Amino acid sequence: MGVIHIDDRDDPRVDDFRDLSTADRRPDRPGGKGLVIAEGTVVVSRLLASRYPVRALLGVERRFAELAAELDGVGAPQYVASAETMAEIVGFHLNRGILAVADRPAPLTVSDVVADARTIAVLEGVGDHENLGALFRNAAALGVGGVLLGPGCSDPLYRRSVRVSMGHVLRVPFGHLTDWPGGLDDLRARGFAVAAFTPRPGSVPLRELREHAPGRVALVFGAEGPGLTETALAAADHAVRIPMTAGVDSLNIATAAAVAFYELASGD
Repeated sequence: MGVIHIDDRDDPRVDDFRDLSTADRRPDRPGGKGLVIAEGTVVVSRLLASRYPVRALLGVERRFAELAAELDGVGAPQYVASAETMAEIVGFHLNRGILAVADRPAPLTVSDVVADARTIAVLEGVGDHENLGALFRNAAALGVGGVLLGPGCSDPLYRRSVRVSMGHVLRVPFGHLTDWPGGLDDLRARGFAVAAFTPRPGSVPLRELREHAPGRVALVFGAEGPGLTETALAAADHAVRIPMTAGVDSLNIATAAAVAFYELASGD
């Protein structure tokens, strides 16, 4: 559809981008339009290269110029506006200067996510969007094949998660384990050793895990603070801890996951 210049903040053609700071009207809420929103040239570029079908883009002229190569052949409308008009539409001044919205494709099944993976992450109760986005970024950087979401996890495609992940949530395959913790048995049947992370004494130090689980491994992480439930811990093959200095009992979930990914997934 090409480039379309927008001068009126009330133009209905940019309604997908409107009032992003208003929680009950956000277009990325699963209960609303359920759109995926990418911010900034880096994340928009990753969206354009993903399986997510782009509906439209809105930005200042300079940012469109920076993405000219990636936009070549893209059929979605490209709405160009001044920074002031864009801020009025979005509801705040967007320093990154460009947004894209996309529809959600059909969700991946567990089989889709784990098919070619040697190491995967499994999450229980990870409800913080920033932690979730950071974990996906770490997974992409350190070679994790996919992420499976158990009960209580927030939506990885929420705008803040997409932004914090630097768009890598659009790249790392993810799906949902609807049967919990029974889904861990399904992973075990697929050849995965299930390793649950906990600081409790008696758990296996991280660097010794490969002695017990030399093949495919599912790394299970719980929420910030409470950690994994007793039910999840009981369903695992191994309890694993990251050794720490005295007086420090835990790490941020995204940090702990990054340490584990580096030790177990890098080079897979």
